[in-house]
Amino acid sequence: MAQVIDFATLPADLYTEALPNHVAVIMDGNGRWATQRGMPRIAGHRQGAKTVKDLLRCCKDWGIGALTVYAFSTENWRRPMEEVNFLMRLFDRLLRRELAEMQREGVRIQFLGDLSPLPERLRSLIAEAMALTRQNQQVQFNVAVNYGGRQELVMATRHIAQQVACGALSLEQVDEEALSRALLTYPMADPDLLIRTSGEQRLSNFLPWQLAYTELYFTDLLWPEFDRAAFHQALQWYQSRQRRFGGLATTPIAQGS
Repeated sequence: MAQVIDFATLPADLYTEALPNHVAVIMDGNGRWATQRGMPRIAGHRQGAKTVKDLLRCCKDWGIGALTVYAFSTENWRRPMEEVNFLMRLFDRLLRRELAEMQREGVRIQFLGDLSPLPERLRSLIAEAMALTRQNQQVQFNVAVNYGGRQELVMATRHIAQQVACGALSLEQVDEEALSRALLTYPMADPDLLIRTSGEQRLSNFLPWQLAYTELYFTDLLWPEFDRAAFHQALQWYQSRQRRFGGLATTPIAQGS
């Protein structure tokens, strides 16, 4: 993507050549943030949406090419119906309110997951948003909705099996690349950095294949508290890591770039 970095806002201790190209986020803690303040859980989701918007702008300003957020998992349907219905309305409202601005800002939006159970009006709006922003190149924004990593792998396996059955793919051609091509994230590169908030330290069925060699950053901050300063700290940590990909590394990312 043809990106323009805002050097006026990029912290001096972050090196452009050592920033992650793709950041994934498990946005955890909206409900707890609201409960701690004596507010209904839905207030936490509203505040969390503002955090997403600011993080997306931060990625655009600092030259990070892709942001993938875990917005609604396949397991989230088990939550109280009032909360689920609110989240569906929130997705709808945010898309309607923010789509024009995302278009102006050069954001390309993509939704990952099984969208068929979503309300018809929301599905239509999602299709419109993806079509409208398809040519944008400033930052890729991926929203995982009704997404489950194991479900994605089952879907990919079925697709490959169908290709083998009809002769479009031989058994010998079934390899890691073939499976990657069948995933919802193709042709995007895998995330370099995963951030999970609220102190939890698990993947929760989020991108299990794609995160195989991703650096995992966990913070006790609740998602609505995760501001630019917290993101800056996560990126500092990332630049101190030694990415091996199964091999050897002797210097941190920032020194070895």
